[in-house]
Amino acid sequence: MSRVKTLQNLFRRYRRPGDIVFAWLVFLLAAFLILQITDQTTWRPGTKLFAQPRFWPAVSLGCMTIFAAFHLLGSALSERIHGRWQEVWLWISAFEFAAWFVAYAFLIPYTGYLLTTIVFAVALAFRAGYRSSRMMISAAVSAVVIVLLFKTFLQVNLPSGLIYEHLPNGLRQIMLTYF
Repeated sequence: MSRVKTLQNLFRRYRRPGDIVFAWLVFLLAAFLILQITDQTTWRPGTKLFAQPRFWPAVSLGCMTIFAAFHLLGSALSERIHGRWQEVWLWISAFEFAAWFVAYAFLIPYTGYLLTTIVFAVALAFRAGYRSSRMMISAAVSAVVIVLLFKTFLQVNLPSGLIYEHLPNGLRQIMLTYF
């Protein structure tokens, strides 16, 4: 009996509060995918079972659905742990940085690689809690070094910004070539 108690304590120690939400999400995803299998794969008459295009995806999605259901059942039957929604909010807040990246990639063709990189480096440093002038200057200098490294030394071909079209001819050529 002590061995069972030891295992229970071990599982209790490593279980996370957002487990039930994760279990529901994985189960719903697996169920959706298994329901789509007939539309996404084919069954060829006269072909051996293991060579069917639908067989191995069906096996993997079937196992995923079964194990997700067991995980959901185990999570539903276990005791409730305080902090479930705080953990779920932590998962959702990670998408903020994906949004930062999408905005960065969207703005580069308009404002140029140099200006966009400097602005986003400083903004992300500020967002991360580095608010001293020393850290803001460090973020800006790091951004300039990154731009010079990629555009000048590695000669990575990045889109030039439409904002460069409004610069004087000599400066425009330098910005298009090196920044």
